[in-house]
Amino acid sequence: MTTLDELPLRPELRGRTPYGAPQLQVTHRLNTNENPHPLPDELLATLGEALGHAAVDLNRYPDRDAVALRADLAAYLSRGGERIEPAQVWAANGSNEVLQQLLQAFGGAGRTALGFTPSYSMHPIISAGTGTSWVDGHRRADFTIDAAQAVAQVREVRPDVVFVTSPNNPTGTAVALETIERVHDATEGVVVVDEAYAEFARTGTPSALTLLPGRPRLVVSRTMSKAFGMAGLRLGYLAADPAVVDAVQLVRLPYHLSSLTQAAARAALAHTDALLATVDAVRHQRDRIVATLPSLGLTSVPSDANFVLFGRFADAPAAWQALLDRDVLVRDVGIPGWLRVTAGTPAETDAFLAALGEVAPDHRLGD
Repeated sequence: MTTLDELPLRPELRGRTPYGAPQLQVTHRLNTNENPHPLPDELLATLGEALGHAAVDLNRYPDRDAVALRADLAAYLSRGGERIEPAQVWAANGSNEVLQQLLQAFGGAGRTALGFTPSYSMHPIISAGTGTSWVDGHRRADFTIDAAQAVAQVREVRPDVVFVTSPNNPTGTAVALETIERVHDATEGVVVVDEAYAEFARTGTPSALTLLPGRPRLVVSRTMSKAFGMAGLRLGYLAADPAVVDAVQLVRLPYHLSSLTQAAARAALAHTDALLATVDAVRHQRDRIVATLPSLGLTSVPSDANFVLFGRFADAPAAWQALLDRDVLVRDVGIPGWLRVTAGTPAETDAFLAALGEVAPDHRLGD
């Protein structure tokens, strides 16, 4: 059997491991930040009809520019009060492909990306895959970004691409718009605000979409995997100046977004209100977890997402295993003393809190 070491692999990829959370058969899977609520029946009916119509023309290539889908996405983004035009929107197979296309266009050999870690672990992985050098940015001990320190580092590194994840994954807290503005103004590169969890933000938390006017180097990426509950669809998108959309079209693969994906995404967007009706339910479970943790001798990071980073543990991997032994799978994100749990259904939250109540006394820091 040939090993990777025997292949002429690029040097910067040697020793790396693929991205991915453990896929284990457990009753309560709370490790991948999926929306736990099933799709509404009315959408399932519409999906069947839409896919049936799209299947008639599967002998033909799809609309390579996804014009109709981009118009629907622009209409959705404009619901918040900001006017987003279809020419400002681009879609791809999950927000990860959107980020990859941005790095293909603005990163690459001899160029640098910077992100404020701990953050979404795919950012450095996609950077490596596109030959872009990666630099870790700084965060405070409470996982927030110090704007002045961030500006100083951006000016020192002079990155071609800067990632700001808001709400941040895996810590959960949204980034202040003033911080994003200051980072943007400090660099000549492209600033990508990864808003995969934006719909779950606490009331009054503004989106970076409000910063787009007059900032052609600012990009906001979104996904239908989380709040829309369409993780299996793999549909991500961005909003930016039309020139950014022109740039990513230079590197996108021909006909990258299938006819079936476009049809399914448009059908889902036609049922936006029904799909987003679950957001408040998920927020309630998130806030319920946060409120219960102190009684167990634990704490959490303030969350604007559909998950909670919780701790502190003397040995987080041991606490993770103890929860798994009780049929509850959470995420060990590699931050010493902390674990991450997805806000699930009421029954899943019950199971998680019951298991944690048994685990915490033996694993929390100081006990």
